[in-house]
Formats: sequence, C-alpha cells, structure tokens
Amino acid sequence: MKVLAAALLLAGAAIAARAQAPVSAQVRERAITNGASPQNLSEFGFFVDPGAQSPAPGVTPYRLNTPLWSDGSEKLRFVYLPAGTKALADEDGLLKFPVGTALIKTFKLEGRLIETRVLLHRETGWLALPYQWNAEQTDAKLVVAGARIEAKTPAGEAISYAIPNKNQCKECHALGDTVTPIGPKARNLSAVWLTDFAKAGKLDHAPKVARRIPLWEDRAKVPVAVAARAYLDVNCAHCHNPVGAASNSGLFLGWEIGDPVMLGFAKRPVAAGRGSGGLEYDIVPGKPEQSILYYRMANLEGGVSMPELGRASLDRDGLTIIHAWIRGLR
Repeated sequence: MKVLAAALLLAGAAIAARAQAPVSAQVRERAITNGASPQNLSEFGFFVDPGAQSPAPGVTPYRLNTPLWSDGSEKLRFVYLPAGTKALADEDGLLKFPVGTALIKTFKLEGRLIETRVLLHRETGWLALPYQWNAEQTDAKLVVAGARIEAKTPAGEAISYAIPNKNQCKECHALGDTVTPIGPKARNLSAVWLTDFAKAGKLDHAPKVARRIPLWEDRAKVPVAVAARAYLDVNCAHCHNPVGAASNSGLFLGWEIGDPVMLGFAKRPVAAGRGSGGLEYDIVPGKPEQSILYYRMANLEGGVSMPELGRASLDRDGLTIIHAWIRGLR
C-alpha cells in the first residue's frame, strides 16, 4: 500500500507539474529553412523551457557513444525533423537528414548553459550558427564572430572558453567544399536509440552496424585499441580523412581505416613544420613520447596543438588512452 501511495503521489505531482508548465512551444520551421539567420535561439522554438533544455514536441534528444571532447563540457544534443519526413540510415556512416532538419548541441560548464550550436539543413545545404547564452539563462544570442568566456573546466582549470565563429564551424564540418554534420553516425549511436527513432517514424530503418563505437564511460571494459580508435575517429577524423581539412597530411584517423601507414605508423609528416616538435614519425609503435600525434595532443601551443579548435585545456583521459595504445603497438 505504501508503494502504491507513493506512486500515486508521484503521478499527481507529475500531472500538477504539467498543468503549471508553460504552453508547449512549437518549432518554427520557417526559421530553419528560410534565408535568414535568427538573432535569438528562442526564435526557432526548439525548447518548451530553454533554460531547462526541455525539448518541444518533435525535438528528439540523443547522445553519442563516444562524444567529441571540448574542455570537459557537458553536451546536450537534439534533432528535429519536419513532420512527415524521415532520415535515411547508412549501415555505418552518417544518417542522411532531409531538408528542414535541425541539429542542436548545447554546451554546459559549471552547471551553466554556455553556448548552443545549430546546424540547419536548407535547400542550399547545411548552415552552422553559434549562439551564446545570456546570464539569466533564458535565451541565447547569435554570435557570428564568436566569443570568449572565462570559465573553469570540471577539473578546476581556469580557461578562456572559445565559442567558434561562423567560419570556424565550417572548418570542422567541411566535407570537401560542403558543410555537413559530423556527429550522428549510426556506428556512434546506440542500437536502442536507432530502433526507437525508426519506430517513431523518423528513420527509414534501424541499421545493423558491423562495428559499433563503444561508450566512452566503458572504455576500461574494451580493448585499449578499440577505445583509442573510437577517440581518434570522433575527435580527429572529421579533418583527418581523404576529403577533410587535413587531407593533405596523408594521416587518416577514421574508424574504418585499416592501413597502418594511413594511421601514421612509422609515417613521416607531410608538412608538420614546428608542429612535429622535432620528431620524425606520426606514430612510433611502442613509443608515445616519440610520436608526433601524441606530442600535438599533449600540447596547447598555437600552431602545435591538435585538435586546433574546440579546446583550451588537455584531455587527460584521452591522452591516457592514446598513450596506452601507442605504447602497446608493436
């Protein structure tokens, strides 16, 4: 009886909360598809309660198994598809989203909303826009030129956090000359989420993934090589691929790459300059301290640090995984 009473109380509280909640927002599709760049995030109607990041009807939360690391910030991800449309599933790669899709990613540090980046799929292609949250946590304003915010990482490091400008968004999201999403690949999404998304009529089918990227929090439970390759795929391969911004490097770090030379094993850099730190090879099996890849990951100096954008501090967990992986190579 006590359990039943507790359940009834919880149900009553939920009903009361819904009754007191603001009227549900409605996504404004014209803001996504027309040629303008809304000055405020609220103009899209993505959230019922923006400060709480409560999604409006039709906006679906999702998470990546292994997310890109950005100064340890917490990230909240959402996707919106126009009613009556579906994404197309690739068995391994990016989901193919219809025109009118919006991908929304909010960053939090110290428990506060810092920025929200949106990718809008228009008839002319994908458009990336960065928004900075106000002090009241009620809305975010478009910052085409980017912004700097003094903040602390979860590790307690004081940093100058960078919101990228519009052109910097393109640097990471460029596939050749085309801006494209880089996160929601079938291999980096859970089978449960993909199945539910398909059942909701928003995906043509739930793909069967041959090799799924593991959950980052489970990295100690999988072979170190699997965790390391997952990390490189998510944090580096959007540039280090045959048509990415770092295509001329010859260093390709995607999940699907099997050629050891492409992965940097005993490979001399094409044009690393001072970024090489005087080292000779991208990866020296068994010797992380002699590997350019590890050296650049462990560096914060401009022109040396890799990745070039999206961090002002070192990812200690990522470095640990990459160090262990290279040390174990033979």
